[in-house]
Amino acid sequence: MTRPAPLSGFPEWLPAGRLLEQSLLDRLRRTFELHGFTPIETRAVEPLGELLRKGETSQEVYVLRRLQEYADPRARASLTELDDRQLGLHFDLTVPFARYVLENAGRLDFPFKRYQIQKVWRGERPQDGRFREFIQADIDVVGQGSLPFHYEVELPLVMAEALAGLPIGRVEVRVNNRKLSQGFYLGLGLTDLTAVLRCVDKLDKIGPAAVAQLLVDQAQASGAQAQACLDLAQIQGGLADQVGAAVRALTDRYGAANDQLEAGLGELTGLLEAAQAALPGAVVADLKIARGLDYYTGSVYESVLEGHQSLGSICSGGRYDSLASDGSQTYPGVGLSIGVSRLVSRLIGQDQVQVTRPVPTAVLVAVADEASRPRSERVAQALRARGVPTDVAPTAAKYGKQIKFADIRSIPYVWFPGQEDGTDQVKDIRSGQQVEADQRTWSPPADDLWPRLVAV
Repeated sequence: MTRPAPLSGFPEWLPAGRLLEQSLLDRLRRTFELHGFTPIETRAVEPLGELLRKGETSQEVYVLRRLQEYADPRARASLTELDDRQLGLHFDLTVPFARYVLENAGRLDFPFKRYQIQKVWRGERPQDGRFREFIQADIDVVGQGSLPFHYEVELPLVMAEALAGLPIGRVEVRVNNRKLSQGFYLGLGLTDLTAVLRCVDKLDKIGPAAVAQLLVDQAQASGAQAQACLDLAQIQGGLADQVGAAVRALTDRYGAANDQLEAGLGELTGLLEAAQAALPGAVVADLKIARGLDYYTGSVYESVLEGHQSLGSICSGGRYDSLASDGSQTYPGVGLSIGVSRLVSRLIGQDQVQVTRPVPTAVLVAVADEASRPRSERVAQALRARGVPTDVAPTAAKYGKQIKFADIRSIPYVWFPGQEDGTDQVKDIRSGQQVEADQRTWSPPADDLWPRLVAV
């Protein structure tokens, strides 16, 4: 058969890339669980009616159909008509999580802290950092009826801690507060707040001049009102006092003070103070962060990887008060989502981070001859029983070839079983040091036990 062509937008990493991805995921899982988040997994499909509630993503949903439908003329005639009975692949983890909370509310304990790591699908144009199939990792805390503000402080710190433990460079979590922004816009006399937020959200992509024109065209802002929105968006900083003073000075200049703005500013400065005490420098205010989706109601977050600002936000989210509701009860929450595949593709492409070896194996047990292979297998089993990832040489070739087999795969140790009454030995093939070893007690150093992420 001819060699298959790669399918654009559906990444398949080589073993070293997959181990890099797995190491990143393991770090996220460990950090999330250390902070009390529990894992869930939701189905890959949702009814189209649920997926299409976010109108701006309607063209990106993959519709699920059975091949049999194409053979049935009556079914084939309706293939172009979408209805709520049809299914689509989920394009994020937020919509299925909201449905999951509503379906299981009677069996969940609130506040419910969940993390979810799964693949999602979007039918968008593949490009740098954007795929049609990719892995997302989400954390959310959801309450029943109410949710304390302190969770809006906790989540960005949890994500910052998880990413700070990776050799990927400095990650900065940038925060704003919807109450502050919306209060300021209302104070200016603007009424279509959703339109204003969506315009400001494009600031990094199209620049201030284009955003000012969008505000005039789409949000019915005057030139002075558009400039005031841009002035607010320029305020940045990690110190609560400085950010608070800058916002109040701007508010006084435009006469835009109101209770909603004050409430948002109080929450933002409170978040900055707590973050500065816990992880200095990890969280900063950036008042151009708007998050165009209209369900955010409080803190909003975006994260950038230093040196890779062109990649855009690698992690984003915010506070929402009514994403999940059954009509009588609301389930407010706050969440963050990291595009794992997006980050991994940049790390692989820039050769910035690598794994210490492309296979999990720490020890290769040599085979003197095929008759003694059972002895080598017993050694391997004894090492595995103590948590040492171990493989056995595929053939009883000369020891030099078996060592080369290990070296090509960066397996650090080769084990040489003795005779039935002899002594085993293990060789560190990097240093050449070879010592006597007992399969019941010997273990490699901690740094060699499993592959690790290291900066190049």
